[in-house]
Amino acid sequence: MLVFPSSWRSWLACGLGVIGPVGGAVAQEPAPVEVIVPSAGEIVVPGSPAVADPACATCPPPVNVFKNAPSTRPAPRLGNFPVPPTGPGIYSALDALSGAAPAAPPKYPYPRFGLVGPGLFDIDFRYLDDPKNKDRDYADGLKRIPVGENWLFSTGGELRTRQMSEYNSRAGAVDNNYNLSRVRTYVDLLYKDTFRFYAELNASYSVHQDLPALGVDESGPDFQNLFVDVKTFDYQGKPVYVRIGRQELLLGSQRLVSTLDWVNTRRTFQGVRAFRTGEKWDFDAFWVQPVIPQANKLDSGDNNQNFAGGWFTYRPRKGVTVDLYNLTLDNTNDVTQQRIQRSPVTVNTTGGRYAGDKDGFLWDVEGGVQLGRRGEQDVVAGFATTGVGYNWKETPLSPTLWFYYDYASGDKNPGVGNFNTFNQLYPFGHYYLGWADIVGRQNIHDISVQYTMYPTRWLTLYTAYHRFFLDSNRDGLYNIAGNIVRRDATGAAGNDVGRELDVIANVHVSKHVDLLAGYSYLFGGKFLKTTGAADSSTAFVQMSYRW
Repeated sequence: MLVFPSSWRSWLACGLGVIGPVGGAVAQEPAPVEVIVPSAGEIVVPGSPAVADPACATCPPPVNVFKNAPSTRPAPRLGNFPVPPTGPGIYSALDALSGAAPAAPPKYPYPRFGLVGPGLFDIDFRYLDDPKNKDRDYADGLKRIPVGENWLFSTGGELRTRQMSEYNSRAGAVDNNYNLSRVRTYVDLLYKDTFRFYAELNASYSVHQDLPALGVDESGPDFQNLFVDVKTFDYQGKPVYVRIGRQELLLGSQRLVSTLDWVNTRRTFQGVRAFRTGEKWDFDAFWVQPVIPQANKLDSGDNNQNFAGGWFTYRPRKGVTVDLYNLTLDNTNDVTQQRIQRSPVTVNTTGGRYAGDKDGFLWDVEGGVQLGRRGEQDVVAGFATTGVGYNWKETPLSPTLWFYYDYASGDKNPGVGNFNTFNQLYPFGHYYLGWADIVGRQNIHDISVQYTMYPTRWLTLYTAYHRFFLDSNRDGLYNIAGNIVRRDATGAAGNDVGRELDVIANVHVSKHVDLLAGYSYLFGGKFLKTTGAADSSTAFVQMSYRW
């Protein structure tokens, strides 16, 4: 006998959700559901209150065919990770107004921060199936809706708007004040744990720019993700899936492969990926092509760029991660910047990461070697990062302090001998090398101090100080997109890029709403002063709503 929540049809009729009137969302209790005892071997759809028959000692327990569906990947730790407070307390500004103080963080799978790295398809709402779960929300009716006997439907999305103010924008001499906004919405359809269809639309817009909009500023409406997952087999008790279609990629620390949530149009690819997720280890193998955002037409993959690789993650214990990976990029586009030929190029990056925490001590070490061919030159390059920190979890504010050194090789003699400039691939550059977005992970040394604290559980304060130097005076300064923004071919301008100060604040207003604001100022060193405008700054205020 199949049991459905009696309210699911009304949810669909009301726009797939029970949402209160404009001006305030009002949670509505679902209609009472009749409790029906299943017979032996019956399938119970999530949301059903059916219980085992106490008179039947030999009857098998009810079976939830969606217990392990979908197969979501928990977000890996970024570098310079904080350790948020836990335990009893107030976790949102709205709870602070009402005085509610739960015994633990609410069971809501979105992070309590204005940037969300993982794809919406990896946000895990399976806790809603637990009949003992007491964390209910007005948007729960949009998730895990039974359709027939073996299908499950979910929907959700995000609205975001950000006002930007940039002084000497993009390392130039023009100020830029503008607004970025976007909307994302998805549909997710599961057949047991064997098949998944996922489609996500994105529309992103930019207004009032004093400079031409960047490619990532505007796109759509268009598909951000459009893929199917097919379960192929089980390995050591965990399913292996093949994903085909347009899809976002996020791997490890995101230093090399990231969705880049900061930009208005998140990075996405199209191709095929095989993946397995477990308690102790994960594995990914993929071949994809990057999708190029287009403001006035449908986005399409760049057939001249092929990106493939394998990524293995091992977790020997809670809080400790080991990554090993091999990534290959073949880019046949002909690109020359500041008299340096960037591509065609083929590079193979082999590297690893070891990160974790123990008794308050934190560490994060990652590096890789890059070999390949650019034109008639061999590519020999690399990167390395080392961070150590400490978290005072038992003290007020739960402060975390990190010290980091980041290095990415540059070319000491461009055009002669080997090509030594590291290719940063598809990184989360904004997060790591200053929020002013002037410095990327190529031809750079960065010494930084980074500090995070929580004056309350719903307020995150972050500050960082960076000291930047070029690895090679004759190579260029590369921005977060990997483009050369400044260069002195003679090397006379030196290697002192400058110092940057970042101050970021995030207010977690509610489960759904975050306010994120920040200010970054780059004090130009000799290199920037000699080659053009020296200083630059970025200020922003952002509001995001997720459901």
